[in-house]
Parts: sequence; structure tokens; C-alpha cells
Amino acid sequence: MKEGVIDVLMYIFSCYADQDDDLPEDRDGIDEDLRAAGFDSLEIDKAFDWLDGLAQDDDIPSIDQSSQATRIFAPQESARLAQNAQGFLIFLEQSGVLTPMLRELVINRVMALESDTEVDIEELKWVVMMVLFNSSEEHDEDTLMHYEDIVFADQPAIFH
Repeated sequence: MKEGVIDVLMYIFSCYADQDDDLPEDRDGIDEDLRAAGFDSLEIDKAFDWLDGLAQDDDIPSIDQSSQATRIFAPQESARLAQNAQGFLIFLEQSGVLTPMLRELVINRVMALESDTEVDIEELKWVVMMVLFNSSEEHDEDTLMHYEDIVFADQPAIFH
């Protein structure tokens, strides 16, 4: 089975997100780990490009919008995001997990995935977590863990 960029990104995130001490010092070390795990060098390079784009997109200007505003997906975005993934993205924003700026960053990163296939809700969840963990917005570890529970839970979020 051919692995895609999203698979490489999910592997990187799951292996390195919580292990700051074990993270290889440089890109070459991560590249070696990915090759040893069986990923194709082209997909690894695309994943690094995607991560570079995530770092650069972190300075998207803040968006002022009414809490009553509704995000309408462009035809290209609708074609790329599965219907349930679009609904989940809106749910995350309405629940306060994503700000309008972070929502746009998530959509940008979904569109940057080099694939002709539709991004399903499970893949979207990984993109959301990568964006949240990379976000310059202030999130303490407990908040990120709470968001992770919401994003990956099969149950509705409860806010107190």
C-alpha cells in the first residue's frame, strides 16, 4: 500500500509530539527514522514541505468576525474536505477549540496536502492537532490535552 503525505505527518506527530527529549536534532535524523519506518523519500520530502508551510502560515493575520458569521467553503475546499469533516471543523470552531484564524490555518493545511483524495474526518483530526500544537496562540499543556480529547473523542465535547 502506498503511503501518502498525511500518513508521514501522522507518523511524525504521533512519534515526536510528546517526546521533546527524544526528537532528533535535525531533519536528517527524522528523515532517517522515517526511511527506517518504510516511508518513501518523495512522501517524506513532501511532508517536510508541508511542515515548513505550517511554520510559515503561523503568522496569518487575525480575523475579526461576528460570532454569528458562517464560514462558506469554496468549491475547491468542499471537494477536498468530506462533508462530515466540514461539519466537524465548524463544530470545533463553535466549541471554542479553534479560533477563526486557526480554522483558516487548518483549511490552508488541508488544501496543502498533495493528494487527489478527499480528506476524511480522521485525517482532519490529525491536521487540527498539528495546527494546535504548532499554534503561536497561548495554550497550556492541560488545554492542549483537553483539545486532544475533544478532537479524538467519539463523544461530544463538554465545557464547564
